[in-house]
Amino acid sequence: LPAPSADKPAGVTIIGRAPPRPITPTLKLALIQPSIPQKMIWEAGESAGRLDQMLALSEQAVTNHPDLLVWPEGVTPGWIRWQTNVFGPITNLVRRHHVWLVLGADDAALRPGAKDPDDADIFNGAFLVSPEGEIRGSYHKRRLVIFGEYLPLHRWLPFLERWTGQGSFTAGREPVPFLLPDKRVKTSVLICFEDLFPHGVRDHVDEDTDFLLNLTNNGWFGESAAQWQHAANAVFRAVENGLPLVRCANNGLTCWVDPRGRMSEAAFPGTTDVYGSGVKVVEVPLLGGTRRPPTFYRSAGDLFGWSCVAWSALMITFSRWRHRQE
Repeated sequence: LPAPSADKPAGVTIIGRAPPRPITPTLKLALIQPSIPQKMIWEAGESAGRLDQMLALSEQAVTNHPDLLVWPEGVTPGWIRWQTNVFGPITNLVRRHHVWLVLGADDAALRPGAKDPDDADIFNGAFLVSPEGEIRGSYHKRRLVIFGEYLPLHRWLPFLERWTGQGSFTAGREPVPFLLPDKRVKTSVLICFEDLFPHGVRDHVDEDTDFLLNLTNNGWFGESAAQWQHAANAVFRAVENGLPLVRCANNGLTCWVDPRGRMSEAAFPGTTDVYGSGVKVVEVPLLGGTRRPPTFYRSAGDLFGWSCVAWSALMITFSRWRHRQE
């Protein structure tokens, strides 16, 4: 490779000269980006309108004959396990078009020994719905946003929730792979800012994971630089694990990143708009039944980083020791 120029760093040069993506089996995904303002998500009276908007965009999306339909975090109202007025229309959608669906929605489970519905754990979840309208998998977000999704010490100081009027989610326990048997696809879901934590994302990857799928609601940040700052993390997670990462966001950036860190479909077709409402159709390469050799990071984790920390500490200690000897 030629030496990188001042205006083109080495990483950009390598990505730019990367070989074309190999011809492999692909999965066609229709990613819904509704761009719903955060204040509407908080309004209970807007729930029916949000669901209608998602269903309308989904009807538009299925005209592209996708294998998988994806809804982002935070836009599905209510509880799809328990509310037929929410899950019913979703079931009708996937059955009529015989399409798989992954969506973000809240979930609840009674605590052990509990009989009162109010004595339940609430989760920020993701669900896999089959073309037959059955829930085939569910994942609960493991890393919660402090003060946004939980209040510290709320179990021991319950009056904090009464003062603030804010409830707390419960953290999930483990990654859950989503399997689409008829497509021979295995994916793993990350919710919101979980893709900021490399060691956490590493736990979601197996040798036969085809791609990672991040559902996020960045409506909190409007059209600020925070959208791009969050999306930049997807590049690192894709390269670290050597597999594609697909992002489906409420209002930007819905896109996908290949294993070399190349981001595609960030803007809507024919425009430079990344924040609007609409549908993006992407085709993501699959393993085709093979297994992916683990990357160094997948095998060793943060070993290299901690080795650098240890070496630096050793050199600092040695330097100070020599200075004292002089």
